[in-house]
Amino acid sequence: MKNILQFLERTAQKYPDKIAYADIERSVTFSEFVKECKAVASKILERNIENKAIAVFDNRDVNTLVGMFGAIYSGNHYVVIDSHSPADRIQKIYDVAEPVYALIEEQNLELANQLSGKCQNLDITKLLDHKIEEEKLARVRERSVSTDLAYILFTSGSTGAPKGTAVSHLSVITYMEWYTTALGVSEKTIFGSQTSFYFSASVSDTYSVLFVGATLHIIPKSYFAFPIKLVEFLNERKVNMLYWVPSALCIIANTKLFDYAKPEYIEKVVFIGEVMPNKQLNYWRRNLPNVMYANLFGPTETVDICTYYIIDRPFRDDEALPIGKPCDNVDAFILDENNKKITEVGKVGELVIRSPFVAYGYFRNKEKTDLAFVQNPLHNDYPEIVYRTGDLVKLNEHGEFDYAGRKDFQIKHMGYRIELGEIETNASAIENVNIVVCLYDKDEDKIVMIYQGRAKEDFVLEQIRKKVPAYMEPNILIKVSQMPFNQNGKIDRAYLNKNYKEYLK
Repeated sequence: MKNILQFLERTAQKYPDKIAYADIERSVTFSEFVKECKAVASKILERNIENKAIAVFDNRDVNTLVGMFGAIYSGNHYVVIDSHSPADRIQKIYDVAEPVYALIEEQNLELANQLSGKCQNLDITKLLDHKIEEEKLARVRERSVSTDLAYILFTSGSTGAPKGTAVSHLSVITYMEWYTTALGVSEKTIFGSQTSFYFSASVSDTYSVLFVGATLHIIPKSYFAFPIKLVEFLNERKVNMLYWVPSALCIIANTKLFDYAKPEYIEKVVFIGEVMPNKQLNYWRRNLPNVMYANLFGPTETVDICTYYIIDRPFRDDEALPIGKPCDNVDAFILDENNKKITEVGKVGELVIRSPFVAYGYFRNKEKTDLAFVQNPLHNDYPEIVYRTGDLVKLNEHGEFDYAGRKDFQIKHMGYRIELGEIETNASAIENVNIVVCLYDKDEDKIVMIYQGRAKEDFVLEQIRKKVPAYMEPNILIKVSQMPFNQNGKIDRAYLNKNYKEYLK
């Protein structure tokens, strides 16, 4: 099949009355979802446009999903907008993507009206019953090819301007073939969705629904502040698979929630997006021992994931989880500083990906694209683009990749090359330390460790000295009552890098 929507339509024929997506207020069956997406697409097609960007404001509801796939039905590609972002940041996205329409709801109108450009706002709630133009939609499908863009996801850029990763139908289709097979996702799978739809981690569970007939329940963000309510939601909706960022899983472990309530239906717990500390994971494993746990790793530039590890052995609290082996249809290899392939155990280098999962590059940003999406350094026999992840990894004795940090997290301090992730892993295992972030203040040549938990600073410093050499000891130790998180539910490292001294006052 050449188009994502063909999978949706096949599933809708097979399970027309099965719930596809649900939020706290409404749900849609597969047949209803197809109808609503086609209605939205028919409105978009009134302007006779194709292969243009359609902005979709993320309100973490079913309507957001209708907007995303309605855009694809119209022969265009969607750009999901964080509806909680400042207008200035959204404007930067608009300036790059130049969306023709913005699919919004009433709560987004004030924000959307602050943005300049030729983008017309459409209230998606008023389009769900729009007349469906089947002939126009059929003509769009006839002209479609698998290399058409499906979406652009914008991530933060080092220059302060967001970068838009451009992903094709082909990349998503080949990725989902691996994901649903490797993790055993089927029509019986019921997801509890934690991640925002402008975050690449949402692709895996959102698209699983289309591809195999799974069901996805969108969890209100507020429930993560009330873990008991969160578990009640999971049990009420009979959620059996979680695909969350580690910070969300750690909330449950750090509050010892399973002493009071447990999810009754969970069969699989998969985590992505950042390092999962083993201390918190071991809490889950002790309390839900019959669950399959998997550590997935990958950037937006490979749809979502490029390596994975289904956890099959015990780990101490102070050990780091491997990020595993390449997904099927992925060649993941390590390059040294001279672009030579590393095959020996323990030697650190940059992870490089060769796969149809790999995106086209950054939308209208040739400079950044040319830095990361490059000719395969291992040959010059024919054009072959690979993605340089910027992630540092090494092979372990099991033939798995171990994560060793980011190239930009690697520092040189006191004459030594140091991976801040190593300090974080060791500090995370300290009793009554829940969350750890290590930073490097280059101007002052100081390692800064920020942590959340009940442990006192003197105790933490005493313990960390037992775990790392002197040149890796934090020069500044900061205890916070609450770690800042970004809209994706991940620790806001950018904010801490810029503002950590505010915590010293």
